[in-house]
Amino acid sequence: MKNDFLPICREDMEKRGWDQCDFVYVCGDAYVDHPSFGHAIISRVLEAHGYKVGIIPQPDWKNRESIAVLGKPRLAFLVSAGNMDSMVNHYSVSKRRREKDSFTPGGVMGKRPDYAAVVYSNLIRSVYKDSPIILGGIEASLRRLAHYDYWSGKVKRSILLDAQADLISYGMGERSIVEIADALNSGLSIRDITFIDGTVYKTDREENIYDALKLPSYEAIKSDKRTYAESFYTQYQNTDAFSGKRLYEPYGERLFVVQNPASKPLTVQEMDDVYALPYMRTWHPVYDAAGGIPAFSEVKFSLISNRGCFGGCSFCALTFHQGRIVQVRSHESIVEEAKMLTEEPDFKGYIHDVGGPTANFRFPACKKQMTKGACAGKQCLFPKPCANLTADHSDYIALLRKLRALPKVKKVFIRSGIRFDYVLADKKKDFLRELCEYHVSGQLKVAPEHVADAVLKRMGKPEVSVYKQFVNEYHTMNEKLGKKQYLVPYLMSSHPGSTLKEAVALAEYLRDLGYMPEQVQDFYPTPSTISTCMYYTGLDPRTMEPVYVPVNPHEKAMQRALIQYRDPRNYDLVLEALKKAGREDLIGYDKRCLIRPKSSAHGRTASQEADFRKRTPESSKNASCSARSPKKKTIRNVHRSPKAKKG
Repeated sequence: MKNDFLPICREDMEKRGWDQCDFVYVCGDAYVDHPSFGHAIISRVLEAHGYKVGIIPQPDWKNRESIAVLGKPRLAFLVSAGNMDSMVNHYSVSKRRREKDSFTPGGVMGKRPDYAAVVYSNLIRSVYKDSPIILGGIEASLRRLAHYDYWSGKVKRSILLDAQADLISYGMGERSIVEIADALNSGLSIRDITFIDGTVYKTDREENIYDALKLPSYEAIKSDKRTYAESFYTQYQNTDAFSGKRLYEPYGERLFVVQNPASKPLTVQEMDDVYALPYMRTWHPVYDAAGGIPAFSEVKFSLISNRGCFGGCSFCALTFHQGRIVQVRSHESIVEEAKMLTEEPDFKGYIHDVGGPTANFRFPACKKQMTKGACAGKQCLFPKPCANLTADHSDYIALLRKLRALPKVKKVFIRSGIRFDYVLADKKKDFLRELCEYHVSGQLKVAPEHVADAVLKRMGKPEVSVYKQFVNEYHTMNEKLGKKQYLVPYLMSSHPGSTLKEAVALAEYLRDLGYMPEQVQDFYPTPSTISTCMYYTGLDPRTMEPVYVPVNPHEKAMQRALIQYRDPRNYDLVLEALKKAGREDLIGYDKRCLIRPKSSAHGRTASQEADFRKRTPESSKNASCSARSPKKKTIRNVHRSPKAKKG
């Protein structure tokens, strides 16, 4: 039988001659059979091991029949909320409902429930009371033990309990899902599958939990924030596949949730095998009438070259999900996929990205990581690059050159994050030259996140001097190449550690840069990050030091407004922030000032002045302010090298 999509209805099963699926995968995303989507990878991996897998994408959670369209599976239901946590998918950081769901046909919002993994699992349990239920995906992975839930403002139990599920396959589940499948297929009860790495199970017998660290109870961390922080950091230090210990968390006296150590990283050959599976590489045709799946357009002409990240940013959950050990595909695997992309009828000659969580990581941080794991309690790049760090871009450069040389390829872009401190750690500078000469299209986006060292320390990011050094070296390289290319910085407001003082410092930096970001990212407290732990507890779990946390919505609005101080709509918030920060020296007509005084030289009120500037920007240039704020520049004017020649 030629390759086809996996069954999504009974008719599809009949075409394959199936009476029953081995596994039914229930997913919060639409069905896209492409390796950028978790449900596609897991289902194809199981298929490659001889299992029959059907998919129920985005079932109607208000209708019990929607979960029964493929019947009861022989072995288990697999449940995932999708490629994103459903709450992040649904709500902005201000908890406003988003207007678009990029993983749904036509981008329509409302096709999955809040807390989707819990809702789907309980729906299954109401119909099939005895079927095993296995949770996976990022929503389950990051909620596998008790966690602070930003949207409800509560400490929630392990998702395993609220979902009435039997197992969680956490992290990247290719290894664990096959072991689970083989165990079930051998006749083992789901209750006896307690031994597989990368899984979480529940038990009522503490005496059967062996070689494990006991965490504080759910009741203890719920009632005491310091205990929560201590428990979280114990978890954080045990995320490594080689050195991580088994953990268990009590719920009352007779219920325990047990987290086994993480699955071992995939080898290069195993990664290649995963990406060589017979994906259809597009969305299911039932979505054609709705215009397809918006998220697919972001990845269609991109190549995943790695997974995992040793960057260790405090606000990132990758440590808990993909881990700190970088895993890669071979050049041959990536080039072969690139060749397939060039044969697509709508390929225009541009590969949009070659990367992963961090594009320029192509092997583990040091030689010992693949045998002893990442160091607990230490970071590879923070506060300074580790002496054992291998900073070398040679492999990545060679890969990019092979891709550029392919027929039909005009340009290869790098849109995944570039770790600029890792670029600087590579003394050869070969990669910076290649990057500027071949892989930047006018502007390069990088993520310093902030400019105040006090905030960067909490973020786990390098000091601002490191970013400034990169800016200088980037400019110098572009000047050598005769190119006119720019840097666009990603910045974050209201991260733990940021007072109004640090927010003002960021505004002054943007003033000197002559740039106002069109969008500002407020810190978003998502499950299982160090930053979220700081947000909830007011403590840095690494040191147990108290941390200032901006939680008041009005203060957060002021910090955000300072980054966009030139927007007339933000005038009152910026004025209030400067007064509260004791920085009234930045209110006036000097070139250092961020805003004018409340009453302008024209006698207008502040709101009238703001409205006047908005409606008649050319006239406002002739106002009596001796040194007005510079005119808002386009993105292309950010971090411009003053001596850059025309490309």
